[in-house]
Amino acid sequence: MAAGLIGGAALGAGFGELLRVIVEASKTAAMFRDNLEELASMLSPIEPVIKEIQSFNKAFDKEYETEQLVEIVKRGKKLVTKCCKIRRWDIIKKPYYSHKLLGLKKSLERFCQIVMQTHQARDIKEVLFETKDISVGIRKLSLKEGSSNGNGICNQVAVMGPCRVPEPRGKVLGFDEPLKELKVKLLKDGVSVIIVSAPGGSGKTTLVKQLCQDEEVKGKYEDNIFYVSVSKTPNMELILQKLLQAKDYAVPEFQNEEDGLNYLEQKFRQLAIIPILLILDDVWPGYEFLVHNLKFELPDYKILVTSRFAFPRFDDCTYCLKPLNDDNAMTLFRHNAFLQNGKPCIPEDIVNKVMKSCKGLPLALEVVGRSLCGQPVAMWLKQAKQHSKGLSILHSNTDLLAYLQSTLDTLDDEAGIKDCYLDLGSFPEDHQTPATALIDMWVEQYKLDEDCDAFIKLHELSIRNLVNLVVMRKDDASEADSFYNDHFVMQHDLLRELAIYQSSFDPIEKRRRIIVELSRNNFPNWWSEEKQQPLGAHLLSISTDETFSYNWGYIQAPEVEVLVLNFRAKNYVLPVFMEKMDKLKVLIAMNDSIYPAEVSNFQLLYSLSNLKRFRLEKVSVPSFSTSSFQLKNLRKISLVMCNISQAFEKGTNKMSDNFPNLLEIDIDYCDDLMELGEGLCDVVQLMKLSITNCHKLRALPEGIGKLVNLEVLRLTSCTDLMSLPETIGSLSQLTILDISDCLSIKNLPTRIGELRNLVKLCMRGCSSCNLPSTITKLQHLKDVICDEETAYQWEFLKSYLTNLKVTVHEQDINLNWLQIFV
Repeated sequence: MAAGLIGGAALGAGFGELLRVIVEASKTAAMFRDNLEELASMLSPIEPVIKEIQSFNKAFDKEYETEQLVEIVKRGKKLVTKCCKIRRWDIIKKPYYSHKLLGLKKSLERFCQIVMQTHQARDIKEVLFETKDISVGIRKLSLKEGSSNGNGICNQVAVMGPCRVPEPRGKVLGFDEPLKELKVKLLKDGVSVIIVSAPGGSGKTTLVKQLCQDEEVKGKYEDNIFYVSVSKTPNMELILQKLLQAKDYAVPEFQNEEDGLNYLEQKFRQLAIIPILLILDDVWPGYEFLVHNLKFELPDYKILVTSRFAFPRFDDCTYCLKPLNDDNAMTLFRHNAFLQNGKPCIPEDIVNKVMKSCKGLPLALEVVGRSLCGQPVAMWLKQAKQHSKGLSILHSNTDLLAYLQSTLDTLDDEAGIKDCYLDLGSFPEDHQTPATALIDMWVEQYKLDEDCDAFIKLHELSIRNLVNLVVMRKDDASEADSFYNDHFVMQHDLLRELAIYQSSFDPIEKRRRIIVELSRNNFPNWWSEEKQQPLGAHLLSISTDETFSYNWGYIQAPEVEVLVLNFRAKNYVLPVFMEKMDKLKVLIAMNDSIYPAEVSNFQLLYSLSNLKRFRLEKVSVPSFSTSSFQLKNLRKISLVMCNISQAFEKGTNKMSDNFPNLLEIDIDYCDDLMELGEGLCDVVQLMKLSITNCHKLRALPEGIGKLVNLEVLRLTSCTDLMSLPETIGSLSQLTILDISDCLSIKNLPTRIGELRNLVKLCMRGCSSCNLPSTITKLQHLKDVICDEETAYQWEFLKSYLTNLKVTVHEQDINLNWLQIFV
């Protein structure tokens, strides 16, 4: 507790002292009077906020929250003192120190803006951590906090709360009446559960999201609205964790589910001074017990459920969302089908036919409308004629499926866009699929030359509104280098079902892709047939949950080139039949559990002689230097949120012998990585090394200089990394170096001047990093991306580096992207 009080006291006292020094300096340092007076006028109203932060630190005993701000205050006081010592005849120093004062002002200003905007809605701890790591604070903290608590669900934690209600996408049209009706039900006394039921694509989720934007609803429930996306295979442990983390409650290890529910009820009782609304979105049959288990006897506590299915036991409290009437449907359809400022040239009767065939279902109106936007009359005529074909997507709504299918007719088969779309069904429903996983699949499966070629296909699908491409942090520089770790793909469940449906027309043995979901010991009939035919699929996706027994049986899949394993388990067993997949090029194993999984038969990977890329998420990885681990054709390794402390240790074999053709290693959010093993330095043929968001990484090995073929070294957001080894000067082929948000690096190595082929240096968030004099030897350096404070140093070097372009990175504190964690 004492440490927390000291930290808070240091902040309060230091801030007051800084204000006093600035006021005094403004009277004596005439050269900087304008700057200092502006600083003084800004700091006066900030002081109450600082006191509030100080009080939070006392309450919560979290010293580190104020550490970075204390450092800024100390640095500011030192800077102002220096300004006071500069005499009038030292006018040449004025630009430099004026710029430094401007940097101080912006540092404090940015911090206060964030606090003032968010301290009512977000945890003060996380806001303060943003100051330390302002460019990646939100994303870093959400993942780092998840791992530091030992729960491992990094992608579930968000600064604004993992259960915050997402805002509806785009403009909400046609729901005026349903909103009024549902609002009456919600605010009616004596009703504890409300079910919003309708077929998929009817707009249930949009309706509920929009309802939560209503002023009367927000006024009643305030910050006590919790939103959880349940989906097809919910996990109560994850739901409990999300709900508790929404208010930053500690999440202890529960003995059982009942223990967790009792703990949640206790915490909800503490919040029940204000009414509570819990939203369970997309609940499937068989999981009505979730509603029952989460019903607590609390005053004015309500549960609002959306489902594409009806629940008989809740008939009395079900609101059936009907299709839009013709007027509202036409409004929504026109909004999507025609440019807002353009004059439609499509005959009204054709527009009406196409609109009516959508049967008032919002998703169909949006998808069909967007697919026809800007298309010629002939395409509209074709759509109007096809609406009577009638195919089913939920075994009931034939018209919707027919039109969803018709949107695929415009996809270019020759360019492989349609195949790429159909591959999207390989990943679980409501899953934020990493763009890099899709890129790995498509590059190898469709023999593309570069990763960017695969990303173009993904972008094409996004343009056609068949996927939603979410960028966590916009970074044009990284995208230009074909680095897509911040890109994720989201897809409406109906569009995913369409992809699966499209892949299931042929007999099982002739299908190009097979997508299977397994639970307990329930296998499809073809799997357990005694005289099973060899499968001809090139892509095989198998999803299992925690109830699966891992008695895999045996199937023959000799043609499979891509194997996707989606699972949820602490202990996992790879399918034994994969060792016979002689043509397998890509393996993607993604664990959706809380903790990294132990894989008991990891050695099966050794038999995949043709494997070129593998991606592991939340898996404990053994050493890559064992004598049996030899993959001669492997070109890329991706490890995300894995335990990899042993992976790169030296073993009986050199990694270069085991992986003689390995060209790229991508390590992201691996929190147990504190030191990179020397074993990796043996892979001398390596061309790309990315170690990002590994916050505990302290040092790189001296042997990294042996990677003489390395062209890209990316160390983004390794916040504890203190320095780069001098041996980095031996990387003669290095063209891109990215140390953005490596907050602890204070000096670049002297030998950096030996990187004669370096073209791009990214160092956003490295305002404290000093440049050595040898930097002037980087004659091929063309692009530097940095903060405004660092840009000042680079401006002085332009006379030496004539081709240099310095780009100041603008800080974006827009938090809308956090909705993907909800």
